[in-house]
Amino acid sequence: MADLRKIIIDSIEVEVDPNLTLIQACEQAGVEIPRFCYHERLTIAGNCRMCLVEVVGGPPKPAASCAMQVKDLRPGPEGAPPVIKTNSPMVKKAREGVMEFLLINHPLDCPICDQGGECDLQDQAMAYGVDFSRYREPKRSSEDLDLGPLVETHMTRCISCTRCVRFTSEVAGIHQMGQTGRGEDAEITSYLGATLDSNMQGNIIDLCPVGALVSKPYAFTARPWELSKTETIDVMDALGSNIRVDTKGREVMRILPRNHDGVNEEWISDKTRFVWDGLRRQRLDTPYIREKGKLRKASWGEALGAAAAAMKGKKVVGLVGDLAPVEAAFSLKNLVEGLGGTVECRTDGAKLPEGNRSGYVGTARIEDIDTAKAIMLIGTNPRVEAPVLNARIRNAWSHGAKIGVIGPKIDLTYEYHHLGTGRAALKELTAKPHDDALGKETLVIIGMGALVEADGEAVLSQAMKFAEMTESKFLVLHDAAARVGAMDVGAVTEGGLTAALDGAEVVYNLGADEVEIAAGPVVIYQGSHGDRGAHRADIVLPGAAYTEENGLFVNTEGRPQLAMRAGFAPGDAKENWAILRALSAELGATLPWDSLAGLRKALISAHPHLGAVDQVAENQWNRTPLRVPAKADFHHKIKDFYLTNPIARASKLMAELSSLALDRAKAPMAAE
Repeated sequence: MADLRKIIIDSIEVEVDPNLTLIQACEQAGVEIPRFCYHERLTIAGNCRMCLVEVVGGPPKPAASCAMQVKDLRPGPEGAPPVIKTNSPMVKKAREGVMEFLLINHPLDCPICDQGGECDLQDQAMAYGVDFSRYREPKRSSEDLDLGPLVETHMTRCISCTRCVRFTSEVAGIHQMGQTGRGEDAEITSYLGATLDSNMQGNIIDLCPVGALVSKPYAFTARPWELSKTETIDVMDALGSNIRVDTKGREVMRILPRNHDGVNEEWISDKTRFVWDGLRRQRLDTPYIREKGKLRKASWGEALGAAAAAMKGKKVVGLVGDLAPVEAAFSLKNLVEGLGGTVECRTDGAKLPEGNRSGYVGTARIEDIDTAKAIMLIGTNPRVEAPVLNARIRNAWSHGAKIGVIGPKIDLTYEYHHLGTGRAALKELTAKPHDDALGKETLVIIGMGALVEADGEAVLSQAMKFAEMTESKFLVLHDAAARVGAMDVGAVTEGGLTAALDGAEVVYNLGADEVEIAAGPVVIYQGSHGDRGAHRADIVLPGAAYTEENGLFVNTEGRPQLAMRAGFAPGDAKENWAILRALSAELGATLPWDSLAGLRKALISAHPHLGAVDQVAENQWNRTPLRVPAKADFHHKIKDFYLTNPIARASKLMAELSSLALDRAKAPMAAE
């Protein structure tokens, strides 16, 4: 780190890194500077001029604090520290002038604007605006853009801060937005009127400091002061993005990102942000029992009695789905194993090693991507499996990291060395000391596409050998939010899914909707949506979705995080752990806890690392025995980003986005 430099900000002397901009130095000193175009995760544009400050002894005019670094300041007389003023008459007059210019063309539609109540322009106009206008000319208007079904545009409100342009080109890696024209004719537009082709485009809604870009599905439905806000965790992928769920009554109205530098920074994917309409549709709100081939409604007592009668004295297998919290997986494991059965969470057939955390989680943290000099991607498409993680890899690439890919050729939004499509390329990599294209200090990321086939153990052993040879950190990129937590509590059967289901008389399906269960066993399904699992079930027990119960989720790097309840489950649906506790009493094998607190105490006593919330445990490196994989190519596991789980499949918006993505993927005709 560079030597610190003393500067004086509003009579406060502070020592700061000379590479900081003045706006960052002021933040460190606790002085707030207004801004519209500056954003700490985007490049500096310096075009809104709202962040003007006075540099004493500098030019006789205010300076843009976002575009000037501390090291550019000249010392005062006799070597005194440079002085910056943020509240002098010069600064106040300059900011008021900038605000007056910004409002010349801004429409007076705050009462009907969706940004009302959380608008940067409103907030700063209160501090620097005046209650009249000196301009009598008609206001300029602009045509609205069609950016697709997610982002609604009102371009007359745009103040040309270019945050959306910088985000889409720098973070999302698409180049469909830009600014054309000069002066009064300057406007933000999309290339040839194209809609945005990114699964992170919703973030420009949060970035827009005015109401020019707002959420289309949320438009005109609620005001921010009407909403109850709950800080929780996302389960649409295994990244564990930190989110805020806003509810009005019992309904989820919108989902927004929360900042967490170690996980999702302040971005979320479009599936995370817009899946909330799937929480309202196709919900299971009452128990069902199948009679004469048809499901009929039943009471809880009747359904639990039927489930207990079906399970007694039979070979029971428990399946843990992709959205189940750790508490539910732990309860199911204790219940089923108490009956002499087994539990399996690797419902996609992934060959993840039992009990070896370095083999099913790895040794890397997500934030290690930022400093990696080289990244090797094996059998994964992070743009679909974890879009926010992919944006982080893109950021590392833009700072000079080399990327290697083994798997199908795809557009990842950044350049990479394509080393091969299958296992032969991986084996070649481990046969020599290291690859010239990458070298040492590589972060190895292996995806589920490489591990779900029959030789997954051999592929994992080769990838771990490569990580060992290059002294790299190793990360397993999961696509199921519940997988790592269920592996941590030991919800696994030796031999995997096939061995677990072999000879099963009763299958207790805890929200595993991606599994085909053959005819024969009695299926008890516990979940939130009427999806594939409920269609195959003989007894249906309605559970809560991820926004409707408190739960623990462990993300792909092994970080336990708490999801909090934002609302209540519909109808007679209950929390997942409570259903299993009630069923255990019906079976005469009562689980030894009566509350979520008691359950968590037992869970942490059995698995202490799960009690360290938001901490990433150090995993002891334990390479799996080396085996030779087959010679086939790798295939990506997720075929449709928008329809990966029952909540997403219940969402009308996700269905529309999926359809649009399919249309875009079709080969263009010659005339296009």
